[in-house]
Amino acid sequence: MTNIKILSVFLVAGLLAGASALGQETAPLVAEETAAEVRARESAASMDELLRNSQREARKVSGENQERLRRFETERNNQRALLRQAKADRDAAQRQADRLKALFDDNERQLEELQDTFRIQSGNMGEMFGVVRQVAGDVKGTIDASMVSAQYPDRGALAARLAQIKGLPSIEDLNNLRILMLNEMIESAKIVRFPTRIVNADGTFSDAEVVRVGVFNLITGDEFLTYEPGTKSIKVLPRQPKGRYRDMAGDLFDATSGTVAMAVDPSFGSLLKLLINAPTFRERIEQGRTVGYVIIVLGIFGFLVSIERWLFLSGASTKVRRQLKSAEPDEDNALGRILAVYHQNKEIDTETLELKLDEAILKETPKFEKRQGTIKVLAAVAPLMGLLGTVVGMIETFQMITLFGTGDPKLMAGGISQALMTTVMGLVVAIPLVLLYSLVAAKSRALVEILEEQSAGMIARHSEKGNY
Repeated sequence: MTNIKILSVFLVAGLLAGASALGQETAPLVAEETAAEVRARESAASMDELLRNSQREARKVSGENQERLRRFETERNNQRALLRQAKADRDAAQRQADRLKALFDDNERQLEELQDTFRIQSGNMGEMFGVVRQVAGDVKGTIDASMVSAQYPDRGALAARLAQIKGLPSIEDLNNLRILMLNEMIESAKIVRFPTRIVNADGTFSDAEVVRVGVFNLITGDEFLTYEPGTKSIKVLPRQPKGRYRDMAGDLFDATSGTVAMAVDPSFGSLLKLLINAPTFRERIEQGRTVGYVIIVLGIFGFLVSIERWLFLSGASTKVRRQLKSAEPDEDNALGRILAVYHQNKEIDTETLELKLDEAILKETPKFEKRQGTIKVLAAVAPLMGLLGTVVGMIETFQMITLFGTGDPKLMAGGISQALMTTVMGLVVAIPLVLLYSLVAAKSRALVEILEEQSAGMIARHSEKGNY
């Protein structure tokens, strides 16, 4: 824009100069035009002023341009200086990076050499530490389940920590683990009494003195206890073993010195659970159900009949033996009644007397053989009833298999128990009844033989006297 202004000024100045020259040539011709000359001079003065202004503006613009040029050169020099400094910094950083890379590579080589040296020098240490962790895990399981932990809880913290350790265990930790294992072995040979809190069979808590028999049994009084590792609690068994085991426990609990017999469970509770889970006599009977109860009723009835017959025959035998020692007839026994028949018919002939004596023996024989058939029938019916219970139990078992399959044996336990128990009950009833029947029948036959023998003797004596 400034250049346009300058060019305009030059064009105006040229026009004015041309006009002045033209005026000078034509001055004589138009001398009379004074006003035009005045205006021309004024116009020339204005153009000079315009020129001077343009020159001043040009000098001003030129000065500004020079100032801008100086600033530009100064900034350019500064940028070059900054560029040189940046390049210098870059070169220094590159040299530092090269030095650090060389150091890193050297450290990597040293680390690999140290790792190789460590692997060579450590040898089988890794396997050994694996064994330590495995042993610590086994020790933790033993300690947690041990009855010694009922007396000393939280003993297994060290073993638990070593079982999970990732680094190398210290020598102190290894020694403490060894001491823990030795302590468990030593405590397994001790009988210790200590106070603690127990859970009763009804779920209530109470404080009690407990005797620990090594790592095998816990007792309080005559009751056996069990240790629950999960809850770290001591519980009274809901069912106790048989009386003789409880008597042993009571004797040991009350003992202060000396030697006491005690049942020890070397299976750490498994045998004790089998003992307490074994069905009692009443539960065995209940397993037979309806058929079992019928067999029991038949057995009781058969035993009562057998006992009654045995007592009756024993009394009759005693009276007969007493009568054998006396010649005088006593009609309170069978032999005495037969003798009475003999004495009442001494005068008749032998054949008639024999018939009367046979008749008297026939009257006495049914008394001796009474209800023997009942015993015999009951002895035969009892095993048949057992077989019936077996069949019923197997039918129930197969029904359970049909409904639920064979996945859970407990579903079939009821039918199998009935099948087995009724068979046992039938045999238990039948075998004694057969024996009792044999004894009763033998005793009754012995009495009948005595009567027949004495009757034959009477007939022989009567014949010798000549009574034909």
